[in-house]
Amino acid sequence: MKKGLLLFLSLYFWMGGTVVAQETFPVNGVKDERSGAHAFTNATLYLDASTKISKGTLLIQDGKVVASGADIQIPAGYVVHDLDGKYIYPGLVEIWSNYGIPKPERGSGRSFSRAEQIQTSVKGPYNANEAIKADFEASSVFEVDEKEAANIRKMGFGAAQIFRADGLARGTSSLALLGKGTSNEMVYRDQVGAHYSFAKGSSGQNYPVSTMGFIALLRQTYLDAEWFQQFEHPPFTDKTLNAWIASQGLPQFFDVSDWVTVLRADKLGDEFGVQYIIKTDGDSYKRIDEIKATGATLIVPVSFPDPFDVSNPLENYKYSLADLKHWEMAAGNLAALEAAGVPFSITSADLKKGEDFWKNIRKAVTHGLSRETALRALTTVPAGLLNAPDLGHLKAGAVANFFVSSDDIFEEKATIYENWVAGAGYEVNPIPGKGIEGKFVLNLDGSSLEIELMGSKGKMKVDDSTSTDIQVKVDGQIVVLTLEEPARILTGWKNGKDLAGNWTNQEGDWLSWSAVFQEEVDDSEGEKEGKKKEGSEVSEVGQVIFPFGAYGTEELIQAEDILISNVTLWTMEDGDEVQEGMDVLIKGGKIEKIGKDLKAGKGVQLVDGTGLHLTPGIIDEHSHIGASSINDVATNSGMVRIGDVINPEDQEIYRALAGGVTAVQILHGSANPIGGQSALIKLRWGSSPEEMKIKDADGFIKFALGENVKRSSNPSSIRFPQTRMGVEQVYVDAFSSARDYLKEMKEYESLAPAEKAKTPAPRRDLAMETMGEILNKERFISCHSYVQSEINMLMKVAESFDFKVNTFTHILEGYKVADKMAAHGVGASTFSDWWNYKWEVRYAIAYNAAIMHREGVVTAINSDDAEMMRRLNQEAAKVVKYGGISEWDALKMVTINPAKLLHLDQRMGSVKEGKDADLVLWSAHPLSVYAMPVKTMVDGRVLYDRERDHQLKSSIAQERSRIMEKMKEAKKSGGRTAPGRPAYRHHFHCDDVVEIR
Repeated sequence: MKKGLLLFLSLYFWMGGTVVAQETFPVNGVKDERSGAHAFTNATLYLDASTKISKGTLLIQDGKVVASGADIQIPAGYVVHDLDGKYIYPGLVEIWSNYGIPKPERGSGRSFSRAEQIQTSVKGPYNANEAIKADFEASSVFEVDEKEAANIRKMGFGAAQIFRADGLARGTSSLALLGKGTSNEMVYRDQVGAHYSFAKGSSGQNYPVSTMGFIALLRQTYLDAEWFQQFEHPPFTDKTLNAWIASQGLPQFFDVSDWVTVLRADKLGDEFGVQYIIKTDGDSYKRIDEIKATGATLIVPVSFPDPFDVSNPLENYKYSLADLKHWEMAAGNLAALEAAGVPFSITSADLKKGEDFWKNIRKAVTHGLSRETALRALTTVPAGLLNAPDLGHLKAGAVANFFVSSDDIFEEKATIYENWVAGAGYEVNPIPGKGIEGKFVLNLDGSSLEIELMGSKGKMKVDDSTSTDIQVKVDGQIVVLTLEEPARILTGWKNGKDLAGNWTNQEGDWLSWSAVFQEEVDDSEGEKEGKKKEGSEVSEVGQVIFPFGAYGTEELIQAEDILISNVTLWTMEDGDEVQEGMDVLIKGGKIEKIGKDLKAGKGVQLVDGTGLHLTPGIIDEHSHIGASSINDVATNSGMVRIGDVINPEDQEIYRALAGGVTAVQILHGSANPIGGQSALIKLRWGSSPEEMKIKDADGFIKFALGENVKRSSNPSSIRFPQTRMGVEQVYVDAFSSARDYLKEMKEYESLAPAEKAKTPAPRRDLAMETMGEILNKERFISCHSYVQSEINMLMKVAESFDFKVNTFTHILEGYKVADKMAAHGVGASTFSDWWNYKWEVRYAIAYNAAIMHREGVVTAINSDDAEMMRRLNQEAAKVVKYGGISEWDALKMVTINPAKLLHLDQRMGSVKEGKDADLVLWSAHPLSVYAMPVKTMVDGRVLYDRERDHQLKSSIAQERSRIMEKMKEAKKSGGRTAPGRPAYRHHFHCDDVVEIR
């Protein structure tokens, strides 16, 4: 009798209520139409994050909340659950999950060991690029996975946004309940969001391979969608574009990797009037002002990094200061967002283990996050983002999603007992029954055994040194004890403080057992320990620095008014010469006055230049620092933009400043005849990506000739072109097509308003727009070049389309065609003495720069290398040695001449009143191998200072040591450690296709 009663009560309790059954599905058996009416009483009840009710009552029926609050009358027919001392919280909403979604199959991908995939391999009328998967619908492949759902429910979640993390455009997501049932029942909302990322996923196509390519493809797809939807009957079928267009009214979610890519995604959205909801990786605290300015709501993980194992001092050099500091500061990210007023939702995504979820939430609370904000970010905020107003709270009409915990969930001792999803109860941990905690004498099999029961667990003493585990389950008066050794399942009931019941042996005989209460268990030590942990304080953490890594400063370095006196001055202005004993006054980031015996004035910092030399800042016409990637792979990559992927935290920026460099052109690589658009930046160390850019600068683009373009290093390549003849044809075809494109656009714009209104606009093509800018002399070519025949070829192609090549870079056979270059009007940016590093540079000579200079070609010395950039002054000095030109003309090759090539000579490149204060104060003659920058200024900001550099090195060492000591303590206390990733340093060159960030 009692066994049957136990089974009945258990089944009734746990089946409880369910989602309304699908009436379209046949029932194989007796139909269960119970309403699942339950009353939960005497709990501390959270109706939402800010509404707390003591001794509250929650009524649910048919999967919905009927009533909630204090003094609620319980109607007849409700199963009553007395939760005295327990807590009820609204079910959490997981906003970032791949639950129930099969993993995508990987495409062939790009590889130098096999032929490339140029076209899409997707069958049917879909998009031309496999990375655009806007037609995918999560609900179409969703399958209930009870095991995975149970893992998510353990954390308190009752619903999750589900999507497939595959592609740049990932299609649409659904909102799923985390209960048992069919997929039809568990998909609570279909089409709740559209998803995007900067990772192309399973696509096997070559293009794109870089973040700037990803951005370019997304940008082009936005434009294609605008063009496509203007047709009543489109010129072709594209189910992907149709789906893209249809999903634009949904919330738009973007998956990024760090704070830099938050800004990139937001900037893309701003171009098309889209405000993304952005999933971050938890480092927004590094640039909180820039993050707030996006206006985006963030989705923030709580996957804090483990400390590194720093026990071996010989290995510790591998760990960057940025990674060390992030370990220490990551837990404060949510508090920083809250303090700044940045809206956010919290996700469990990226956690290695689900049990870390509440541990890390509590850690964030100890670092300053308020409990109310944390709970709101797990309930009503994600529900609101998903347009699900009936989730995330427990007011009347809400879905009956909630969980029951032993204590305030933000306390370390809190345990989640049950998670109810749409009125169906799921056990997470057994609720300890009243009166079964304590020490007992168990009478079993004629023996008396000492047992100790504590909640859902217990111990049974076997002998003086051995004990075995007991599992305890309690449902009201019903008790189940599961013994490990001897293996027994004892079912029974409470009898006061004692326990009694039956069990069956292998022969099916019913035997009795009893457990006689002896005394309470003393848990005072555990309580003391718990209180100690709850009251523990966060140890001191470091400060955010700009940029976040070595040589960053706690405050951004500001421009100063400075008077440099009695300095040896190299103005680099035509007609000038080296001048001794000069004064230079800098105000407001500009050079205000040059002369002798100048007065400093109030608030002006004095710098004694005695024995020092002052020059303009060095400008590198050909650089690859300060960007996260350099190459994409399309034959015409004119649509990609280096300006989309500026990385202001590149350590090479600081190293370049230490070598006197103040501005660079970041060029696309040389993998393509037509490469991407350049970025012209000043080395404003510590600034944001957009602040690095030189405002109102002319646009430039990278072209390339030779071995790199025709894929000499990849014999398996199938991409056109593969000969130097083919390279020429690429240019002729691209400019011819661009000329036709411009004509089509001009004809459309010239239509009368009435005619224009009924005529579909031509499709905007970003690659063709870029080529059109070149034809219109609005964008200028810097061309990677070596061999004289190809140099001549490109000049003739340009002349046939009525424009000029701006710069030949590398140009190692320029000495052979210098007269033709001068006649064409093209400049040169070359190496001083690099040669013979591949076949087509075998004829390079160290006299190249001097010969071109003497023929009247504006000539610069560039680096194409982060190491060489730090000694461009010495590279210029080599032209004096080999070419016999003057020191003055040699220094011009790294100052005013590159400024002229970049059309920036009106604002930088020489020391002249009114120009930008981009200056270098040298310890010796600037062409000397002994010369070192004492100060490097950009816009009047002293961004490199030798004395400060020494101080920074000392503070970096102290900060690393301090954090590593904390990591050692974390390891001693039994915490996990991670091997860490070595501090990564990559020097980009023209033919690299490596992605940094």
